[in-house]
Amino acid sequence: MLNRIKLAAAALLAVLTFSTVAARASGPPPLSEVDAEARASGNRKDIATTIGDALFATTWPAQVSQVSANQLGGHLIVGIRIWGVKFHEKMTRAEYLAEVVSLTEKAFAADPAIEEIDLWTSVPIAVGKGVIVSGDLAKPTSRVVYSITVRRGEAPAALAARAAGTRGVFWDEEWARNAFKE
Repeated sequence: MLNRIKLAAAALLAVLTFSTVAARASGPPPLSEVDAEARASGNRKDIATTIGDALFATTWPAQVSQVSANQLGGHLIVGIRIWGVKFHEKMTRAEYLAEVVSLTEKAFAADPAIEEIDLWTSVPIAVGKGVIVSGDLAKPTSRVVYSITVRRGEAPAALAARAAGTRGVFWDEEWARNAFKE
């Protein structure tokens, strides 16, 4: 009887050891995957997650906070939201624009079906205590300070020039002066 107990204990120990080693070998998913799933939205969340995997593998100076993908018929539109506060490092306007170009290039590379990317930068709006921030009577909690729409096939150099300008681009100049210390 004692031998059976020792044998059962040894078998249990072997199973637990194997399980622990196997769990360590596979480990938790990379942070970029967790971020991609948590920050994906839209009616094609699967595509948003794929794009997020590509984008969140990099720590961008301006934080990417959400990726959305929406399909209507045969049209696939992607949205990328950036936070316009608390950059991970100091940025110039030119560096910010280079990030915009890189983000759109990586997103287009992640899925060949993407037709268009809407990229915008938001900043929080202070709301008072007790203000309704969700539902039909919600007050906004953020505002857009930069936005651009990029169509597939737009050359990076042309996009960079357009992104810096005002044609088809919205800039909140006060935000830009403060954000980039101009």
